[in-house]
Amino acid sequence: MTPDTVTDIVRQALYVSLQVSAPLLIIAMVVGFGISLFQSVTQINEMTLTFVPKILIFAAVLAVFFPWILKIITKYTINILVHQWDALISASNYAM
Repeated sequence: MTPDTVTDIVRQALYVSLQVSAPLLIIAMVVGFGISLFQSVTQINEMTLTFVPKILIFAAVLAVFFPWILKIITKYTINILVHQWDALISASNYAM
């Protein structure tokens, strides 16, 4: 396994992790901003007000995006196993 191959695999892994986490993080950021704006306008400083809506909306967004996330991760795993299988086996035999 050449350094270029390893670099390409790591680059693909980072890209897939960014693809999978971006929608959830963006939604969490928007919801957090909306809740903090609501708290500053109404001057309600309740700590549970920030967590409960975030958790509920995050769970709903995860339920909506889960098939897409699963498809992305499955495509990446199949790509690694199909195209890089020989290189992974030879690298693991070399390490033994």
